[in-house]
Amino acid sequence: MAWPARYEIRVADVLDGRWAAWFDGLEISGQGEETVICGLVADQPALHGLLIKIRDLGLCLISVRRLDAAGPPPAIPARPEQNSRSGQP
Repeated sequence: MAWPARYEIRVADVLDGRWAAWFDGLEISGQGEETVICGLVADQPALHGLLIKIRDLGLCLISVRRLDAAGPPPAIPARPEQNSRSGQP
């Protein structure tokens, strides 16, 4: 894995841009009842530090995504439908 890397972290609850300095200058934006924290993270320990800050604020972590620098993240294929009797795809 190459560092630094761009990450998008989603948490439940709304934080405003004033928290950007506390989150090491990352971009903070609200999306409905969620907050998106996005930007370059220097290395794995820095990523863990951000997650610790989220925990310390008592925020509910929704997702952490490493973003592809060349474009949007790849689409996740849909799960195959399961047979209702056997539970098998």
